[in-house]
Amino acid sequence: MALLDVAKKIFGSSNERRLKPMMKTVEKINALEDEIAALTDEQLIGKTQEFRQRYKDGESLDDLLVEAFATVREGAKRALGLRPYDVQLVGGIVLHQGNISEMKTGEGKTLVATLPAYLNSLTGNGVHIVTVNDYLAKRDAEWMGRVFEKVGLRTGVIVNELSDPERREQYAADITYATNNELGFDYLRDNMKSSLEEMVQRGHHYAIVDEVDSILIDEARTPLIISGPTEDKSDLYLTIDKFIPQLTEEDYELDEKQKQVTLTDEGNEHIEKLLMEAGLLKGDSLYEAENVSVVHHVQNALRAHINQKRDKDYIVKNNKVVIIDEFTGRMMEGRRWSDGLHQAVEAKEGVDIQPENVTLASITFQNYFRLYKKLSGMTGTALTEESEFADIYKLNVFEIPTNRPIARADQDDELYITVDEKYKAIARQIADCHDRGQPLLVGTASIEKSELISELLTSKKFFRELAKDTEKYLAEFKPGKHDDEIAEVKRQIALFEELAKRKEPVPHNVLNARFHEQEAEIIAQAGVPGAVTIATNMAGRGTDIQLGGSVDLELMKQLEEGDSEETIARKRAEIEKRIAEQKQKALDAGGLYVLATERHESRRIDNQLRGRSGRQGDPGTTKFFLSLQDDLMRIFGTGMENMLKRFGIKEDESIEHPWFTKAVENAQRKIETRNFDIRKNVLKYDDVINDQRKTIFEERIDFMSSKSVEDTIRDMRQEVIEDIVETHIPPKSYVERWDVEGLHTKIEEVFGRAFPVKEWAAEEGVADTEITERLTEAVDAYASQRAVDLNGKARNRGLKDPDNFIRRMEKSVLLSTLDRNWREHIQMIDHLRSIVGLRSMGQRDPLNEFKTESFALFEALITGLRQDVVRELMHIDLPDEDNDAERMLRELAARRQLDQSKLQATHIDATTGENDAAHGNPDAPQRSYGRSARVSTLQARQAAEEINPNDPATWGRVRRNDPCPCGSGRKFKHCHGTI
Repeated sequence: MALLDVAKKIFGSSNERRLKPMMKTVEKINALEDEIAALTDEQLIGKTQEFRQRYKDGESLDDLLVEAFATVREGAKRALGLRPYDVQLVGGIVLHQGNISEMKTGEGKTLVATLPAYLNSLTGNGVHIVTVNDYLAKRDAEWMGRVFEKVGLRTGVIVNELSDPERREQYAADITYATNNELGFDYLRDNMKSSLEEMVQRGHHYAIVDEVDSILIDEARTPLIISGPTEDKSDLYLTIDKFIPQLTEEDYELDEKQKQVTLTDEGNEHIEKLLMEAGLLKGDSLYEAENVSVVHHVQNALRAHINQKRDKDYIVKNNKVVIIDEFTGRMMEGRRWSDGLHQAVEAKEGVDIQPENVTLASITFQNYFRLYKKLSGMTGTALTEESEFADIYKLNVFEIPTNRPIARADQDDELYITVDEKYKAIARQIADCHDRGQPLLVGTASIEKSELISELLTSKKFFRELAKDTEKYLAEFKPGKHDDEIAEVKRQIALFEELAKRKEPVPHNVLNARFHEQEAEIIAQAGVPGAVTIATNMAGRGTDIQLGGSVDLELMKQLEEGDSEETIARKRAEIEKRIAEQKQKALDAGGLYVLATERHESRRIDNQLRGRSGRQGDPGTTKFFLSLQDDLMRIFGTGMENMLKRFGIKEDESIEHPWFTKAVENAQRKIETRNFDIRKNVLKYDDVINDQRKTIFEERIDFMSSKSVEDTIRDMRQEVIEDIVETHIPPKSYVERWDVEGLHTKIEEVFGRAFPVKEWAAEEGVADTEITERLTEAVDAYASQRAVDLNGKARNRGLKDPDNFIRRMEKSVLLSTLDRNWREHIQMIDHLRSIVGLRSMGQRDPLNEFKTESFALFEALITGLRQDVVRELMHIDLPDEDNDAERMLRELAARRQLDQSKLQATHIDATTGENDAAHGNPDAPQRSYGRSARVSTLQARQAAEEINPNDPATWGRVRRNDPCPCGSGRKFKHCHGTI
């Protein structure tokens, strides 16, 4: 270890060695500062035109980097009065090279993004800057838009409420700010559009992802999904439902604990026989790839009959199946089981079957962001996930030095045995900081915990009890020997008694991540002396906590319409003076104190919370308060309680030690590895269909951009003929094995006309290849004649451009059929994904099974697509009514259009299980921020104002090992809780 330290001193760390060449580039940028500063505003804008022309003439972006960075830095100075530091220039170079810049909170990442964004926009392809929410997208677009305006660029912003024309205009800008959800959903929607003109995005060239760890890791566990109502399959549900009562108990196995039911081998054979008799099976086996959808319906019908019990899991009311909540017993009107289960129950009960919502398009964030030719990101915390960024996204992490040395003190964790003692210690620290005027940020792992702490800080009774508990410590100190300790304890007692007398003991703000704008405002003011802010660990990302408060925010509040420049300048000066005084008070009190109430599953989230303090060299303190009853400690701290008790640690005492902090971090590493495996597993399955998705999407764009798809249709006809002939005349087989009758029938069915196949097959010495050639020649001639006839009919109807009627018809049919078959394929893939896990019971790898069968389904998709397109085109005709040609083309175009009002965008938050894409949709389920029933009853009682010891009705539900609320001093189970 000592040898490694010596080597680092001599050669520098690997990160320092990677950054060293960039510092030389920074020196070159600085050397141009005076020259660029001498330019007029018009000349500064002219530099952008000059750079663009030089790029067109063959210079690379790397050649232009030094001058471009110097230019945009001058733009920032003129627009915002901000001059990017040297370390910010280094961060910009890292981003331009397609890597991740890890920069501490307060180092100005928002401004850093303008440097590579400007440089890469010179190609004319557009740059996307990705943020975590709409508020930050709008804020940054307006704020940094002033910088881009100074150098002659246009800035756009994508938010939820925009229409397609508005989105198209924003994407056409040089720099576009948007959230990850909006970008992903626009990509999916674009590939459901019926023409190039309707698409809103213009490619994926370069993206800078702000809070890159949050977007590419935390949110990447679940895919983006666009769903819509499917076609009515009531008949299929009803048909399969009739088979289930015919099964015996030997045909299925029921696992009541897991609420799962599966068919046995006998059951498979039985259901296969029933399905074959009904003509619902393709091939000989239930589990052939073509039968995935049927298997899915069978399993849902089985679950509906065996698992879902009437009047327990659901009731039938007003001809509808209504779900009953298993925890509350209440009816859940409007809620439906997903994936076809609700329809299966409706079929079982004989009520009206409502169409199910099915996936129409989906993509993971991993595969969406890998569409970009160049990707980069910035965050305060990325090193702990360095291997994942490199493995999944091919991104390297660079740690950018801070502009000023970090003066923050990161203290060791403080561990308590019980959660109740931990909350008392937290309240003591909060009260102490508030009393001394030290701003304090309390970080919690969940909304319910933040609300619990809020209740404690508003409870007079809690602080009275805290004063009594603190008095116990006085007996432990000897007068004269511990006078300082005695004085401190007495000060605390007096403080708690004083707080108990106030209307609100400790004034504070609570962030619940519901309103991002309010969230950012509260976070910005969290540095005011004595301010107490309670937030979830992730709340307020993208906003700095400035000691003393935010000048700009205060100025915005005080500005009035019609204020002159002199008035604005006067108000700003007054605010700056007041905030400077407040900042000095906060500094004197020790800077921002970050108090974390428990460890998060990820070290990265904890580091983000720590990083709130110590901005730009400010002093500060961070500390984590833990208990053995916290989720992380309960699951991974097995045996630690007994060990602490052997050391003599009592319930009201704590332990602080670097060894313990390290043990907690090791537990977090285990969870991080598990979560990485979950994300990799999601990606593995999406990778299987990603190539299929890209193939289909690229083909659609190719078809839409082509003036004519005549060659494609001709190739399809030939491939269909080859497939049909091969099916009925096996290659190199004897004539006796030829199914000439079947070939004749199939050809007539597909192409709408009989051809002399029987006569050709009867000729002596004729081969299958010759029959294929004759058929191709005959069908092509027939198709050409049909084209002439249809164009002639269109001319007679007075259709515009009649000579291209058949070409327009071919394009419409091809696109509409492709879309329909792709949507059906997505449903089949979804069904396959839902059942393939069962293959592991047969000692088969579900992923390999998924790969094999999804490939078979894709081949079937392509084969079916060719045949559907050819069949429809060879049967289309124009009726005799006037102007029917135009109507027919309109109807074909309408078939490709999806009713946007019925589409639903979904991205399930992996931590809350809620749809974080639901904003803006009044019918979408909204997040709930109420207290969870899981909060400890003892904590709840501590937070309550009045509990009558003589009235058990006021006690609520008491845990058996809690002290009895009657005040006897015994445990509840030995007192009023005696059984």
